[in-house]
Amino acid sequence: MADPVSGLAASLLQKLGSLVYQEFCLAWGIQSDLQKLESTISDININELLDAEYKQASNPMLRNWLGRLKVVLSDAEDVIDEIEYKVFRKQAIRAYGSTSSKVRHFFSSSMALSSRLKLSHKIKDIRERLDAINAGKDQFNFTERHEDVHVMPVWREMTHSGVESLVIGRQGDKKKIIEPMMEANKNVNIITIVGIGGLGKTTLAKLVYNDEVVVNHFQLKMWVCISTDFKVTELMEKILKSACKGVDKNSSTEDTLQTSLKELLKDKKFLLVLDDVWNVNRNKWVELIDLLNGGSHGSVVVVTTRSHKISSILDPIYTHSLDGLSKIESLSLFVKWAFKEGEDKRHPNLLSIADEIVEKCKGVPLAVKSLGGLLYSKVDEREWNLVRDNNIWELEENEGGILPALRLSYNQIPIHLKRCLVYCVNFPKDHEFFNIRLIGQWVAHGLILRMPVNKTQDLEDVGDLYIKELMSRCFFQDFEEQELGLYSFKMHDLVHDLVLSIAHKEWLEIDSNNKKIAPTVRHLSISYNGLQVLKSLNKLTSVRTIMYRTKPHVFSVESCIKKFKSLRVLDIHNSDFKNLPSSIGTQKHLRYLDLSNTSLMKLPNSICKLHNLQTLMLGGCVNLERLSKDIRNLINLRLLTITTKDTCLLENGVCCFNSLRSLFVAYCLRLECLFPQMDRCLTNLRILVFVGCESLISLPPIIKHLTSLESLYINYCNEMDLTGGGEDAQDFNLRLQILEIEGLPKVEVLPEWLLGSTNTLKELYIKWCGNLKALPEWLPTLKSLQTLVITDCDELSSVPEGINHMKTLRKLMIKHCAQLVTRLEDWSNIPEFEVLGCINVEDEEVS
Repeated sequence: MADPVSGLAASLLQKLGSLVYQEFCLAWGIQSDLQKLESTISDININELLDAEYKQASNPMLRNWLGRLKVVLSDAEDVIDEIEYKVFRKQAIRAYGSTSSKVRHFFSSSMALSSRLKLSHKIKDIRERLDAINAGKDQFNFTERHEDVHVMPVWREMTHSGVESLVIGRQGDKKKIIEPMMEANKNVNIITIVGIGGLGKTTLAKLVYNDEVVVNHFQLKMWVCISTDFKVTELMEKILKSACKGVDKNSSTEDTLQTSLKELLKDKKFLLVLDDVWNVNRNKWVELIDLLNGGSHGSVVVVTTRSHKISSILDPIYTHSLDGLSKIESLSLFVKWAFKEGEDKRHPNLLSIADEIVEKCKGVPLAVKSLGGLLYSKVDEREWNLVRDNNIWELEENEGGILPALRLSYNQIPIHLKRCLVYCVNFPKDHEFFNIRLIGQWVAHGLILRMPVNKTQDLEDVGDLYIKELMSRCFFQDFEEQELGLYSFKMHDLVHDLVLSIAHKEWLEIDSNNKKIAPTVRHLSISYNGLQVLKSLNKLTSVRTIMYRTKPHVFSVESCIKKFKSLRVLDIHNSDFKNLPSSIGTQKHLRYLDLSNTSLMKLPNSICKLHNLQTLMLGGCVNLERLSKDIRNLINLRLLTITTKDTCLLENGVCCFNSLRSLFVAYCLRLECLFPQMDRCLTNLRILVFVGCESLISLPPIIKHLTSLESLYINYCNEMDLTGGGEDAQDFNLRLQILEIEGLPKVEVLPEWLLGSTNTLKELYIKWCGNLKALPEWLPTLKSLQTLVITDCDELSSVPEGINHMKTLRKLMIKHCAQLVTRLEDWSNIPEFEVLGCINVEDEEVS
């Protein structure tokens, strides 16, 4: 069962308990109907559903019962969301006025009566179906199971640490691989790392890749994830991208890619890692090796794979067969993940159980870490014994102990984390997740529940906690901080196999191969646009997600929009059509719409009817003329990314966007002003980003009213002046925590309005501000500042006195500031202190 029924029931009860419906339901006379529906769902007993989900694997009749229940609960979700849509539509009209006679007619008494009767009938039908299903539960003899409704995730620093600090027992393996690399004497020398899934092949390759000897030996290093059956053209694109050589997918041909690759590799000794290879087609490998022959003597390609057959096809100069960890190494790794520092010595009884658990993991690091993360900070022997003695270890499997360990870890996580993790089956193996995108989709599907201890906490914050908890249990890995406050991560391919085994009946990839399509499919990934395949989708009725993995035809998109009326997520980024079908306005349940990097020139005005929409991505839409003023009707918008040719956003209409949490304004080259009529709006905005807006002269006047703003990023806005038009610092009510300014040649001093964040500013980044001459004397008065990074500020000649005695400062980095003079001994009290290329004092040592 991909999406646990218990989680869906809990989500519905939370919605029904929301006050958002109250006024509307009273006015329409359906309050009693909804109360009865809430009572009916409550009668099902979520704790018994937990027991049902636990037992269903061995009971086909129970699986069928849960399947029927889920269908009805999904229908109930659509009805509740339909009511929510009507509520928001009425709110939008109340705020901005009716825009057409049709809208006025919709709210006439006769139309209201008709809609009320239809809703009442739907609710009654759902209640009757639920009662019938609930009546059949007695045959299963459920008992109540209890679990924590919410997690309090442990975000350990080890997740951020470098690869070296996390690895146990692989130094000998690393040395054996580096030795033949140094002795390689052909143009292209292949080394393979072979082993079962979860052994740490990728981790070992990273150790080699980042080793100081290797870094100094090669002139060029590249890393590419392969996974599926690759195409040589796609692989060339990935190699060029890894080498930071941009590729224009619209104009690139196989010939231009080959030329670019040969120029890149010419006369260079390179290291290329091809991670997680599955392709056994020798012809493709011959073609690829031929393309790589342009490098210098001694170039190396390292291939990680589970298959010895692939290794033999490649004719490597060295094959490293990776073995499992020893018992001692496995126990050491387990202790690192299961205990806080030094805690293991206080619980010798748990250590003896750990020894038996580790034995079952058969030396597979992923299994060890997964179960260690599962038991982290738990000291009850019964919980440890349950892991050791669980029947799941008896399952037959082919991956040396890892799948039972992962399934055991999965079974132990709370329902809402199960729902969020299994949703990730919608993405391909080795997919690079970004926090805001994944959390936006989780929110769109109602997978995130508010914490009972803090009901005012933003859903985005709760989603962030979910990610970190899943990471601490090894379901996510490869955490990496990105620009603009974002971070990325990946899912191990074996975890992907696990969620696919759970979700295979609800997710489907549409490709050129005809497949039998199960009617239970709710999530579609489309990588083929053939008409025959689209016709086969006629059997589906409950699709909630559509993600295009290829450039779609307008016909394909319009067909899906017209057929599937329960969509929550629609991702059609990178498409090349210029007009979005106007039928998009019929998608009243839609919450997440990704149109980024498309060729759209304008949006249909019907998009403004999407009152439930929470995420709208228009970043990279360089041909987009403007936004309609009716975009203000998207009153639930929480995330907006925008690129446009317009000179002023929403110049002709007042707009509030008080649900907006994050706003990214990127590469709007003509943009001169933003939201000129929006005083006392954007009251919940927390992240504001300007990137590449070359004509933007100053911050918008409304910024002084953004009392919820936490992060402000202003990058490469050549005309930007931060002084705020001479306004007094006391006029600014900012409570910033992070400020980053980069590539602002007009900035000569830091703005006085930063004093409005004296008690809150934690991180300050100043980069490539070539005319910044001095930091203000008041900078040491920032009482919460923990991180100060200053790079590439050529004219900066001094820092204020007292900055080295700031009690909160934990990290100071100064790089490439040629005029800056300071003395290293003055900064010895700062834990993380780095100065590179900025000291002009004679005989001064530079770290």
